[in-house]
Amino acid sequence: MDRNQATGLFLISALLLIYLFFFSPKAEPEKNKAQAPTTAATPASATAPTPALAPDVKLDSAAGPVRGIELKNPELTLLFSTQGGRVTAVRLNGYKTFFGKPLNLFDAQSARYNTTLTTTGGQKVDFAGLNFQADAPTTTPDGGQQLTFRAAVGGGTVTQTYTLPKTGFEVKYNLKLAGVPVQEPLKFSFVDHVRQTEQDLKQNRNHTTINHYQATGDHNALAEASEKPEEVTVAAPLLWAADKHDFFVAGFVADSQPFASGQFNATVNLADSTFIKTLSTTLALPAADVTSAAGGQYRFFYGPNQFSLLKSVAPGFDRNVYLGWGVFRWVNRFVIIPVFSFLQQYISNYGIIILLLVVLIKLVTWPLTYKTYESQARMKVLKPEIDAIKAKHPDDQVKNQQETMKLYNQFGVSPLSGCVPTLLTLPILFAMFQFFPNAIELRQEPFLWAKDLSTYDNPILLPFTLPYLGSHISLFTVLMTISTLFMTYQSNQMNASAMQGPMKFYSYLMPLIFFFVLNSFAAGLTWYYLVSNVVTLGQQALTRSFVNDTKIRAQLDANKIKNKDKKPGGFQARIAEAMRTAQERDAQAKKKG
Repeated sequence: MDRNQATGLFLISALLLIYLFFFSPKAEPEKNKAQAPTTAATPASATAPTPALAPDVKLDSAAGPVRGIELKNPELTLLFSTQGGRVTAVRLNGYKTFFGKPLNLFDAQSARYNTTLTTTGGQKVDFAGLNFQADAPTTTPDGGQQLTFRAAVGGGTVTQTYTLPKTGFEVKYNLKLAGVPVQEPLKFSFVDHVRQTEQDLKQNRNHTTINHYQATGDHNALAEASEKPEEVTVAAPLLWAADKHDFFVAGFVADSQPFASGQFNATVNLADSTFIKTLSTTLALPAADVTSAAGGQYRFFYGPNQFSLLKSVAPGFDRNVYLGWGVFRWVNRFVIIPVFSFLQQYISNYGIIILLLVVLIKLVTWPLTYKTYESQARMKVLKPEIDAIKAKHPDDQVKNQQETMKLYNQFGVSPLSGCVPTLLTLPILFAMFQFFPNAIELRQEPFLWAKDLSTYDNPILLPFTLPYLGSHISLFTVLMTISTLFMTYQSNQMNASAMQGPMKFYSYLMPLIFFFVLNSFAAGLTWYYLVSNVVTLGQQALTRSFVNDTKIRAQLDANKIKNKDKKPGGFQARIAEAMRTAQERDAQAKKKG
């Protein structure tokens, strides 16, 4: 590993660490460890009995006793209450928590919908305080189910109609006020105390947030990893708002008219082992919409946070799946996800899918890999000349660099040619750090010793907790680290111009640092990089058979003859000029001294 390659490695590692620090979930402070359960331990909420799908019961009213009514299709089980005429519980039938319990997206103990309005006479009406009259559920022409609630308000009638399709995760909702003199606007609210459903409490919490999408096409979200109260007020029309629970979504979409405005809040109590985060949403419903002949048309979405499913729900609704920002999101959306989805059609084992994904990416990027290795071979061939320059100017670093740059120019070698191909692969590298922890396709998919590729594998449990490591050891991360260290050793042995001293130490230190960083990352990610390292080693062995040192030497000698009278240009010329200026400045300083 020469100086330029080491510099490139340092820059890549620095960029990766910066990305992980600013754009990945942060660890909880040590002072909170005693209060909050560790990720290796089973939290109290996971061992407690799963709450039944039962509504909260209030006193009887003129409409009769409060009743719970259930609607169900293959994907959803919904429980409604005549109190408020609202959804009180949602179960996703095809999913379970990491701990094997039925997955309730929310229930009467953890969440509450409510709508409030003020009549023109100043009367405040709270739907949660009304016991609605419920019609018997009916069957729709397409085989779905429809449920209607009615209540008398202000001399008129409030009608709420829910339609659950025969299949699917969406629920149509119609709110109509007939003869109700209402002031602008109505307030629709949803308070959601989120329970832990995944193994890693910290990731579960840090991936939980409220997303919202404006009619202008702007998407925003509350800070996911913040442990401080978060609040955002949007005084602009909104198309939808959604509570994202790591791998699942509870969303509310406006179909007829956008919501007039919205307010969103999130709070965290690290001492609470039952609820990992509390989300609160308040949306303003235009009065003209709900008082129209057709009523206000809305939709609830209760389902998995899956990109292929969400992109057809509403404009921008697929933004609930975090795929990174900028170019990294584009790489995930238009490269990784399509390839991953294609492989899913033919292979059911996701560990094998990840392996094939690595192979395909390595094949596509092989020209860049070949270019990097070829650059390393040129530097190796030039090692005698570089050593001669170092021996000639052992104490003059500036002169040493000048002569080295002149040598590069003579032989037509670019010091950056080995770094640029590696930098071009960075978008894929960073994209993977967001794809694997957010891919619900990997959730609860086992592979080898990993029970769930969407979270860390923990075959080794520690009787204590270590800073930055936790109380477990990920075997995939261990193997990935070993393979990275072997690659570093091989690279240092292969390159005759390998760095010595601190830079060589640094080349071995970085894999150890990443072991601590990645120990709690998704097993799918560390398996991906383990396979990537193994394939890279194979690529290097194969590439070496095509790169002949004798032919490279002949090519460099030919370049030297061709470039005999050529002056440095471009980047090399600027570096040479900068070095010359620095040398002159040092010479003048010595004269003055």
